[in-house]
Amino acid sequence: MKLRTIAASLILVLHASLATAKAAELTDVGEPVPIYSESELIKLIEQNKHLERVKADKCQLVEDIVARATRINLPSYEFLYGDMLSWGVCVDRDIELGLYYIESAAHQGLPAALERMGSYYAHGTFVQQDREKAIPYLREAAKMGDLNARIQLAELLLRDYGSPLDYEDAYRWLYNSVTADKRQHKRITLLREGLEQRMPQNIIARAKRKETYW
Repeated sequence: MKLRTIAASLILVLHASLATAKAAELTDVGEPVPIYSESELIKLIEQNKHLERVKADKCQLVEDIVARATRINLPSYEFLYGDMLSWGVCVDRDIELGLYYIESAAHQGLPAALERMGSYYAHGTFVQQDREKAIPYLREAAKMGDLNARIQLAELLLRDYGSPLDYEDAYRWLYNSVTADKRQHKRITLLREGLEQRMPQNIIARAKRKETYW
């Protein structure tokens, strides 16, 4: 009788321990994380916080991200998945496949993807350095308002890459750019001054006219 009582007590203790462990596991995982909306994800990408967010969400959304990138082909999710693959965040690292999805997002006109591909070619990140090949990506992203692309494009032009025919557009885009970052603002000022030294006064005056969005 005493043995049965002891055995029963041990079983209760074991069940209690398992329940406690399970509860701790659930607490650690937390509630299911909702998938990001398009606008939310684009904002995270613009702030360069998209990979940080995926890691903070403990990689719970990988399956949903992959589905939206590979089946629905949403450009923001292609970019996110491509970045995850390129840097090995929550998935096995595959740089070639990562670049494929970032390129696909760029072809769909996502400014961040265009800027990223231009930056990669400009600096030789993951690809063979080719500054001339970087120009079309950066120009398109700059035209769409991407500030980093505008800055990088002007820097390349001042290093004699691209065409002098791009000076006017590059100057106009910088002239109409807005930033609260003082260092970035100073950088833009220096780039504008550099372009002004290569441009006739009438072209500078024309470039300063109000920017037109088509």
